[in-house]
Amino acid sequence: MTYKIAILGASGYTGAELVRLISTHPSFEIVALSGDRKAGLPMSSVYPHLRHLDLPALCKIEDIDFANVDLAFCALPHATSQAVISKLPTTLKIVDLSADFRLRDPEAYAKWYGQPHTAIEMQSEAVYGLTEFYREDIKSARLVAGTGCNAATGQFILRPLIAAGVIDLDEIILDLKVGVSGAGRSLKEPFLFGELHDNAFGYAVGGKHRHLGEFDQEFSKIAGRPVEIQFTPHLIPATHGILATAYVKGDADAVYQTLVDQYADEPFIQVLPMGEVPALKHVRASNYCHIGVAADRRTGRAIVIAVLDNLAKGSSGQAIQNANLMLGLDETSGLTLAPVYP
Repeated sequence: MTYKIAILGASGYTGAELVRLISTHPSFEIVALSGDRKAGLPMSSVYPHLRHLDLPALCKIEDIDFANVDLAFCALPHATSQAVISKLPTTLKIVDLSADFRLRDPEAYAKWYGQPHTAIEMQSEAVYGLTEFYREDIKSARLVAGTGCNAATGQFILRPLIAAGVIDLDEIILDLKVGVSGAGRSLKEPFLFGELHDNAFGYAVGGKHRHLGEFDQEFSKIAGRPVEIQFTPHLIPATHGILATAYVKGDADAVYQTLVDQYADEPFIQVLPMGEVPALKHVRASNYCHIGVAADRRTGRAIVIAVLDNLAKGSSGQAIQNANLMLGLDETSGLTLAPVYP
């Protein structure tokens, strides 16, 4: 069976990545691509690397016949997404890639995003889209809220360790390096080649990054009490990828075995042999996440490093993984291409 797919916001990076990945999917057919500011243009003029594909032209959202759509990916900006999704047919399955439905508490959303939520009634309906931990809920969901790419990377490291009680919850430091595509395609001075090349810098320093809202929500839920980690993201002169390093207080062997046990049967998460360190290029343009563990020189402390591609496993690949579950398909469909190297 072939499912008809719409991508709202197809002119952005995550939208283009959805198109690229879906082009090899055995059960998905793209029937609508929206891009309001580029409506009327062929996708090939916006993204020439997709020229070989037979795709519908970009259109406005209001011009899409959703009666002809089985599932919509919503790759729109934060705040825009909730306004659009609240008006879509209630029978339509939706995977949202924005931040609009990630936080369950409306007050938490207002705190981290600086404005009230306008579709509060839908927040309770949305299922958090970290596939490996919400798989059963996602299968029966109508609306899935994709995670933040930084939030996904950190959670792949820390969720199992918090749940197993093998680390000190009050001594968690997460240092994260992220490629510039995570900032989107719009023109911003700090992301110009002359500004970022040969450069790297921290941003949202001091507990200001919005993905902390997801960490607080998820880690506190697991622990049954408030958990607040130290988290600093850094922008690096790379296009793709996230490298997250967690410094934790706990026995390194117990940390390693907990992660091995957690991910033993997961198709996209691979825990490397003890002491082996993952690298960004080992997962580039793929739906895979690699995790490495090393013992610190101080007894009772461990270092855990995870890498994934922010546009794939951190966003669009994760979205397709969730869509597969929502439609009753094999979770790995369209997602098993090997990483691009070098």
